[in-house]
Amino acid sequence: MLEIDKVSIIYDSSQLFANLSLTIKHHEIVALTGPSGSGKTTLLRCIAGLESISTGSIHLNGHDITDQPAHLRNIGMVFQDNQLFPHLTVGQNVAYSLKIKRTPKKITDNKVREVLSLVGLNHLIDRTVTNLSGGEAKRVAVARALIAEPQVLLLDEPLTGLDIELHGRLLEDLGKLLRTRGTTVLHVTHDKAEASAIADRVLDLRQLIS
Repeated sequence: MLEIDKVSIIYDSSQLFANLSLTIKHHEIVALTGPSGSGKTTLLRCIAGLESISTGSIHLNGHDITDQPAHLRNIGMVFQDNQLFPHLTVGQNVAYSLKIKRTPKKITDNKVREVLSLVGLNHLIDRTVTNLSGGEAKRVAVARALIAEPQVLLLDEPLTGLDIELHGRLLEDLGKLLRTRGTTVLHVTHDKAEASAIADRVLDLRQLIS
């Protein structure tokens, strides 16, 4: 369970929001909508430990992670621009977090093939990411986040920039994958139809501010 309690964020000397509270249950997929500039992405980055909150607290499964470094939170994040390493292959990108943890190579290789199979990209394991289509790159970014088996997965508009047909297909595939794995998810999107299609609950950021 992810619990965000009375969180306030000041960014570039301006307060984005104050006293925001949100609870996401285990295995639940929650979609968060709201206007541009309202702080949705900044909230995700604070939950991931990439930025600091000004006041309030963040708890994960009963543990206070408010001041915990990002690499110790066991929270995965898929960024809007994917943020893949251009000099690495698909397999090397997906394996990156396990390599940092010095996971044995045999275990890493097996896990890489497992998650690439889940996103339908095992056949591209040796391809450089600069030679991927937009949809393939999105799938690699999801696989890279999932391989670490995060307790919570944060999705920052992961399907932005895709054409309508591909967007619909990936949205369906992603929803099935996350539910099959029982992943706890906070999904940020501007698209209310997308939010309704993938989430158990859809919330507007402005509803969470007391």
